[in-house]
Amino acid sequence: MADQWDVVVVGAGAAGLMAAARAAECGARVLLLEKNRQAGAKILMSGGTRCNLTQATDTRGIIDAFGDQGSFLHSALAALSPDDLVDLVEAEGVATKTEPTGKIFPASDRAADVLDALLGRLDRSGAELASEEPVERLESRPPQWTLTTSRRTVHTRHVIVTTGGKSFPGCGTTGDGYRWLESLGHHIVRPRPALAPITVRADWVKSLRGVTIADVGVEVVCRPASPQSEKTAAPRATGEVIASRRGSVLFAHFGLSGPAILDVSRAVELHARPSSLALRCDFLPQLTEEAVGEQFQRASLESGKRRLASLLSTQIPRRLVDALFALADLPAERRAAELSRAERAVLVTAVKRTEIPVTGTMGFAKAEVTTGGVSLSEVDSRTMQSKVAPGLFLAGEILDLDGPIGGYNFQAAFSTGWLAGVAAAAALV
Repeated sequence: MADQWDVVVVGAGAAGLMAAARAAECGARVLLLEKNRQAGAKILMSGGTRCNLTQATDTRGIIDAFGDQGSFLHSALAALSPDDLVDLVEAEGVATKTEPTGKIFPASDRAADVLDALLGRLDRSGAELASEEPVERLESRPPQWTLTTSRRTVHTRHVIVTTGGKSFPGCGTTGDGYRWLESLGHHIVRPRPALAPITVRADWVKSLRGVTIADVGVEVVCRPASPQSEKTAAPRATGEVIASRRGSVLFAHFGLSGPAILDVSRAVELHARPSSLALRCDFLPQLTEEAVGEQFQRASLESGKRRLASLLSTQIPRRLVDALFALADLPAERRAAELSRAERAVLVTAVKRTEIPVTGTMGFAKAEVTTGGVSLSEVDSRTMQSKVAPGLFLAGEILDLDGPIGGYNFQAAFSTGWLAGVAAAAALV
């Protein structure tokens, strides 16, 4: 005998947990299907296992952060704003804190506390969670839907697909939903990694593995397309700036990571020739080039006998300072008074405009979100219901909707999931 439900939610991540609980709270008989043993796998690993819930901003701040896609979120954020989300989590007994960057985390720094809160609410709602039960087929058989899982056949009036994208496939987000939705007539904007570390072609970068700089200005710029430029260790970029961000940067064995790098990685991933790009890094973004030059000149007058590298290392990690001197072809032991005007200009350029040739990104394996997915034009933003297949609702990362680092993507997932749950339950009447 096949199971009969009012609403079946597929995927127990941020959007799915919220959608299932809310639909059940609105009176629907709800089944939440999850292919993993553990629900919320991505929640547990997000934010370095701390879970950056949202950003300390208002609805307009979230919308603006998503750029051209942001207007799609008006109704979802009206249903569940950042303040509403924080109140919801705190009502479950999880205190929160806001960091200087505006990121909101559980005060305990434990993502598990957030997941426990969501699972507690789900349990009280009356929705049933079925773990380790992957969906194999999704079929529309008006006036209902049929889902074939690894264990049974399920019938339902409404389906909410919250299977996520393809980022961090180890969490189970392997793009299953794209296949089902495409077969139903949806257009899938090509999924690509976003918020991913960037790989580079510069050995000096890799030699600084483990060095973190809290404040760096990063620009993605185009390099000359000539064959000679591909052979040059660090060719000067001459084209337009296609992305920019300011924030923390981490040097790694493969290249660069950290918030500023993750935020500009989308431009690298979407570019036709990533190897034609470079990262232009400003390691003292709080100062103009003129101010840095004056600082060096003043040091030559006031601390002439002191090595300039040791002076600079009060503002930049010493290992990076040594690397910048090497890039400028200057000995690290050069005393401030010995620096010529021309050498001073070269060193200023190294500090303010070092260019690092890019090779690509670390891909889906390390991407925090997916750019691409179900075209937003095919989804009613007021309800999250498909315009292609009535009775089908979509929420979370399955949509062609991705924002910057900082809790924006989780907020979008929670809000679209909430709205989908409310709308799916309301449509039963």
